Amino acid sequence: MLYFEVETWWLISYGIQLLTVLRVLLRENRSPTARLAWIVCIMAIPWLGIVLYFFFGEVSFGRKDVARMQSILAALPKTPPGQPPLPPPDIPILHRQAFARAASVNGFRPCGGNTAELTGDSNDAIERLVADIHAAKDHVHLLFYIWLTDTNGLRVVDACAKAAARGVTVRVMVDGMGSRALLASDHWEVMRAAGVKCGVAFSLRQAWIHLLFKRMDIRNHRKIAVIDNRITYCGSQNCADPEFRVKPKFAPWVDIMVRLTGPVVWQNQVIFAGDWESHTGESITHLLDDPMPYTEGGFPAIAIGTGPTESFQAVPDIFQNLVASAQEVVTVTTPYYVPSEALNGRLCSAAMRGVKVRLIVPKNNDSALVRMASHSYYLSLLRCGVEIYEYRPGLLHSKLLTVDGEAVLFGSANLDRRSFDINFENCILASDRGLAGEIDARQAEYLRDSDQVTLAEVEAWPLYRKLLNNTFATMGPLL
Repeated sequence: MLYFEVETWWLISYGIQLLTVLRVLLRENRSPTARLAWIVCIMAIPWLGIVLYFFFGEVSFGRKDVARMQSILAALPKTPPGQPPLPPPDIPILHRQAFARAASVNGFRPCGGNTAELTGDSNDAIERLVADIHAAKDHVHLLFYIWLTDTNGLRVVDACAKAAARGVTVRVMVDGMGSRALLASDHWEVMRAAGVKCGVAFSLRQAWIHLLFKRMDIRNHRKIAVIDNRITYCGSQNCADPEFRVKPKFAPWVDIMVRLTGPVVWQNQVIFAGDWESHTGESITHLLDDPMPYTEGGFPAIAIGTGPTESFQAVPDIFQNLVASAQEVVTVTTPYYVPSEALNGRLCSAAMRGVKVRLIVPKNNDSALVRMASHSYYLSLLRCGVEIYEYRPGLLHSKLLTVDGEAVLFGSANLDRRSFDINFENCILASDRGLAGEIDARQAEYLRDSDQVTLAEVEAWPLYRKLLNNTFATMGPLL
């Protein structure tokens, strides 16, 4: 009798494992590597592997929520209604495929007539943003993954409250996880009391109940500011001090932020409008009736809003198209390098055909797992001729790609699986020697404060270190 019960229990357990494996095989938009990794996890650690898969293996925050968000995004205009077509931008032929892939994400068109100013550092970016909020006449829209109650964070809180008090419509949105300290503080209510409209993306309220039905680590990782449909900001910086006191061990956090005017302002407004309506229910499409601002002689650019509801694998696709177009120099800066095999291979291929490829990452990463996974790629990159540099002074948090001093991609997306498949991100792709030159100069500053990693050094790593690195890299598709 006991034998029968054990055998029956084993058959039931094995049957559930097989059904879960079948679900893994039937899920759309999943790489073969990720499928294999999850199948091994499910079969190797019964029950725990199944639980982990249903909590973290499927990129979904609820079918109804996904359908509603996709409906909202589909209804948003792609160009201002009634505006005559803008002059076609002059995009260099080598970069047209990257711009075409970017255009497929949100339905926007690459537009000329953009201008940009690279802010000096994190404090200067906040200084500029606060000044623009103080000068706002109609509306201020802010979206940050992390908004801290530190000096810079409270400066922006104060600017928003004052703008609302003088009659400007201020809408602020934060991520429920990244900005939980602000949400729990009195400062959130101070903004509400001043008339600021406040929204939360992926709130953590009743998180334990929601955990049974949807993946809770899907986050809105975007950083967007739009003022009066005239000015927008895009980059890697959260609303916080560079000292980033929640993780002081890794400070300062070194970010980049770009202040832009032109058609990309309107496109960033559309991305914000989609998030705002999805999470608050308020439609602000009336603001999208304004024409796209245009500066004669400005450069071509396009805004890109990616996420689980958008074009699959858009970030690595655009990145790979840009690297494939390179003829001379590619410089990549990222805090988290856990790429797809295709993306890593594209960098290796560029180096092998004679392009100077440089990868800049932080020497000390706030995620030990990511650091070890990143190190697993060093050997293949170095053997192909890619130069790797590790930034010493703090956590290099900028996310940048420049190609031949002409094309540049910047924004919130890291080169890891979370930014590729899970998080909502925003970037801007531009073709301009002036802006690319400024960003290359900033990356040159990073290089001066970095240690170059050599092939001999990596080959000499002890066996246990290589084992750990490769083990955690293997886990990458599970994240």
